[in-house]
Amino acid sequence: MNFGRACNQADFDRRHLQWIKSLEEMSDGQDIRGLEIAGMIRMLTRFFDLAVRQSPSELSEPRLGILLRLMAEEDSGNTAGINPTHLSHMQNVKKNTISALISGLEEQGLLERSVDPADKRGCRLRITRAGRELVKSTAPERFEFMNQAVSALTSEEKDQLLVLLDKLRTSLVRQIHVPHEDDF
Repeated sequence: MNFGRACNQADFDRRHLQWIKSLEEMSDGQDIRGLEIAGMIRMLTRFFDLAVRQSPSELSEPRLGILLRLMAEEDSGNTAGINPTHLSHMQNVKKNTISALISGLEEQGLLERSVDPADKRGCRLRITRAGRELVKSTAPERFEFMNQAVSALTSEEKDQLLVLLDKLRTSLVRQIHVPHEDDF
């Protein structure tokens, strides 16, 4: 289904029901809910990405993700930083994209590079004080925006959804090869 254009709820519901009907016809009696869940997760991911791009923040989602990852690394005791390749895997971003994001963040003074002591050809990335302060100062606005995005759910439903999503993540990790499970 193409949700690239704006559509109203009735149009969405009609398309979704048609999609379900098509899946059921092809399923030969098999349960289609796994495929339906995967499709819904992909769609929700796209909608969240669109919402974040429309949020009034001075940091794009990919840049914020990088800074949050670097903060988490530092807060967990990794003061040496991480290499760009590892960061690209953790952020699910291609190497050329991560390079552009890193350069932009470095130019803004939000992260810094240092020579990797284990491999002089490589570098290590760390968040700067300015980067940490920017993340902390924009966090309340980001939290408010994302909480509005999920405001149709009650507190209990949010908790239940988080439990179910983690259960699904655990199930998927057991069934597939994840190169760096600890990165997720």
